[in-house]
Amino acid sequence: EVQLVESGGGVVQVGGSLRLSCAASGFRFNDYIIGWFRQAPGKAREGVARISRGDGSTYYRDPVKGRFTISRDKDKNMVYLVINNLKIEDTAVYFCNYRKLGYDYWGQGTQVTVSS
Repeated sequence: EVQLVESGGGVVQVGGSLRLSCAASGFRFNDYIIGWFRQAPGKAREGVARISRGDGSTYYRDPVKGRFTISRDKDKNMVYLVINNLKIEDTAVYFCNYRKLGYDYWGQGTQVTVSS
């Protein structure tokens, strides 16, 4: 059974940092493109970062470039998202995702709240 479980969210002050984790079961992260998405209240879900299968090349949405870092640990089958210099607008539920045969798999999400 495929399962994604996110963790690591919390309440952090502006300028702080967090490391979000995504644990996978039922498949190997290294075999797929893995994305991190977020959804703020009243807004659509948006992709913020992804890491490619194989060479692990990364892509970031413009607003998060330089602050977000996506990485993976092949041995632990984990994907991480480090968020530095948190801003109020980073407040959202963060999800990891992968797509197989046109179907999107999501975890339950982890809440990130940035306070001033």
